[in-house]
Amino acid sequence: MKKLNNPFVVYGYKGAEYFCDRVSETEKIIKGLSNERNITLIAPRRIGKTGLIHHVFAKIRKSQPDVCCIYFDIMSTKTLEQFVQLMARNVLGRLDSPSQTALHKVQDFFSSFRPTMTFDAMNGMPTFSLDIVKNQEEQSLHRIFEYLKLSGKRCYIAIDEFQQITKYSEADTEALLRSFIQFVPNVYFIFAGSKQHMMSDMFLLPERPLYQGAQIVNITEISERVYYDFANGMFSERGQQLPESVFHYIYNKVEGQTWYVQAILNRIYSNQQETINDIDVDVAIQELIDEEEVAFENYYQSLTTNQAALLSAIAKEVNVKSPMAQSFISKYNLPALSSIKAALASLTDSQFIYQYNDGYIVYDRFFGMWLRERIE
Repeated sequence: MKKLNNPFVVYGYKGAEYFCDRVSETEKIIKGLSNERNITLIAPRRIGKTGLIHHVFAKIRKSQPDVCCIYFDIMSTKTLEQFVQLMARNVLGRLDSPSQTALHKVQDFFSSFRPTMTFDAMNGMPTFSLDIVKNQEEQSLHRIFEYLKLSGKRCYIAIDEFQQITKYSEADTEALLRSFIQFVPNVYFIFAGSKQHMMSDMFLLPERPLYQGAQIVNITEISERVYYDFANGMFSERGQQLPESVFHYIYNKVEGQTWYVQAILNRIYSNQQETINDIDVDVAIQELIDEEEVAFENYYQSLTTNQAALLSAIAKEVNVKSPMAQSFISKYNLPALSSIKAALASLTDSQFIYQYNDGYIVYDRFFGMWLRERIE
């Protein structure tokens, strides 16, 4: 692979050389899958969850080329039918080769669903879609799992933003998936999600169908020391030095949230300055905020008056232990407690804010900075 012009990757996975740390998490996930355990991977958005999955799969493909690794994100799905279609497009044909053999096998196996095959313009791989009529979602999903089972091929499937299935109108989706997953001995899953409480409830509450159905792996921020060594190493390769104090300033500005650290480092690296200081960091952050200003303004305008007031107050405080504390409500002249509860639930569900163990924060760090500028 050609060396990247900028080693601080903001989107996608570009290889182990540009991937920072996650050594223990990577080993834990690979060990779990290799020993017939499903994995539940829980992390806030933009902490590096998806990158970690691709890093794990890259290592597995290198050491175990016979294992099939499949990833898909279900955040955009709204129904079980959409989930089945997405799974079909990502799974069918992946266990067969060449493509003509795959077409015949899938056509025979899914004849009642009239499969159609197209080719991915990026990688040339065949992709399939099924003609699923209403009330046949369960039957078609069963056939996909049967296809996986009968292939006999060891397969690891990562389903990102897995908590989305709880929003489907079909109330029994969790139970349905469990009934299929437990009888496919050659396939193991990574269930990844960014909504901590929803994911934890799905796998840790005894009354839920997927209770104890997977090994839980939580990921948090990369340690500042490890991250600094990685970042400084990249600058050093170009004959520059990233002062540790400057990296500390970056890390604290965004509470160590991976994507935001990467975005700032990417901008600073692109400027090719001989010396780097805190002012350069502030300039880079302001550039990133300015580029998102239209989006931030739209986000803000989409909120109700109560939601906007609560979100702005949390942004001002940066971290709020208890948004319903009377002292906090009084300080920012917020509405009645019942209105705050409703606004808090809505903002959390829409991921404008996120609840950590030590309090609530604005999920998008740059949006939080934009809000603080707006209300100062």
